[in-house]
Amino acid sequence: MSIQKIDVKYTAVATAENGRDGRVATDDGKLDVVVNPPKEMGGSGAGTNPEQLFAAGYSACFQGALGVVARKEKIDITGSTVTAKVGIGSTEAGGFGLEVAISASIPNVDEATAKSLVEKAHEVCPYSSATRGNIKVELSVA
Repeated sequence: MSIQKIDVKYTAVATAENGRDGRVATDDGKLDVVVNPPKEMGGSGAGTNPEQLFAAGYSACFQGALGVVARKEKIDITGSTVTAKVGIGSTEAGGFGLEVAISASIPNVDEATAKSLVEKAHEVCPYSSATRGNIKVELSVA
């Protein structure tokens, strides 16, 4: 698979200090958070963690992609939500890996339409494109 060329419209910049047990901030100061490993991984759990940040970004991006698809198909998705669950764990190779579960709730549309919209959003979402073929991503409608 070749890397597709894109016309970059915006570049986000964030810098981490002290890795998973420190601080992450964006260059514009709009995000500045303490990061700590979760208690489940031996950390204090006092701050947020990279998996929560990834889940937040993925859910917001996927919701945006869902909106793009719905507008194109003239379907009202008012009141819809997208939840991303990001799991981290050990791999067979001895490193760490991620997996994602995306769940969309789309009131006022039938289940078949909701599933179709979610599948199409998965094709449009840049986070889905970035993870495709790299990690397990499970889709569902609530």
